[in-house]
Amino acid sequence: MADVKVNDVAGSLFTNEYCDVKIKGVQVPKSTPQTGSCFDQTMPISASRRAGGHAMQTAGVPKFSSPTVTHRWPTDNSTPVEFLKKGDGDKIKLGMLKKPEPVVGPPKADAFKPRDNPPNSQFRKFYERGDLPVAVEHKGMKNVISWKVEVDKLDYHHYLPIFFDGIREKEEPYRFLAVKGVEDMLKAGGQKILPVIPQLIIPIKTALNTRDHSVVCITLQLLQKMVVSAELVGEALVPYYRQILPILNLFKNKNLNSGDKIDYAQRKKACVGELILDTLQLFETYGGEDAFINIKYMVPTYESCINL
Repeated sequence: MADVKVNDVAGSLFTNEYCDVKIKGVQVPKSTPQTGSCFDQTMPISASRRAGGHAMQTAGVPKFSSPTVTHRWPTDNSTPVEFLKKGDGDKIKLGMLKKPEPVVGPPKADAFKPRDNPPNSQFRKFYERGDLPVAVEHKGMKNVISWKVEVDKLDYHHYLPIFFDGIREKEEPYRFLAVKGVEDMLKAGGQKILPVIPQLIIPIKTALNTRDHSVVCITLQLLQKMVVSAELVGEALVPYYRQILPILNLFKNKNLNSGDKIDYAQRKKACVGELILDTLQLFETYGGEDAFINIKYMVPTYESCINL
């Protein structure tokens, strides 16, 4: 956890993606149909779609039968084609006309399945409209943000929630600009960050609720940077643990059982379980005396790191 402040989250995105595509042969993720080309504006998204939303279960369920005290599937109404005909008696005896009943069991919860993440963030809207004072500056080693104004003179109440809302983006240049913008603002913000904490909870919760592996990893790394960015920020997050920690409790044990092999995901900050453990330890370290009991309430399997 010593390299939290110097860890370049946005810069590692291009490096890891280049290694995955060129070395491992991973396919480049396709852009959404609403994005279009680099000269187009994102098409409007249906109002019914929201980040983190999930489809309701539409599969049929068996009904409880009081006489047999069991769950039984209701009998389908037969069509005229399925009516019994002359000579079907032998088929009935052999069980050839009996429809196989579905296996009675609970439906899948899909708790770890990535949820909907439509391209309708506020950051994308403001960036395409030209309201954000940022642009990508291409350099030899890595890309950086070219700010049109000094970062420490920005209105953090206005811009920081917008940039945090863009960390759930998965397309370029929105993802890089949002993540790098958050890093620069946290680095230069100082005491401006603390009053904005309540406005950041909804974007952070929305990003975590997508349950997308890459989005969750980016959000956790930015949370670590935010906790150590200024004084009392860790204590200010304690009242909002109930909004942030449920997803962390869900993915806390999501580690790769590599056996005797080497797992490079920890070095690349791609292991969700390790990132969650480091984030919870930072929450406890900088959250004051009430941090541990609140973390323990939402993540029962967490153990204190103060006396280690």
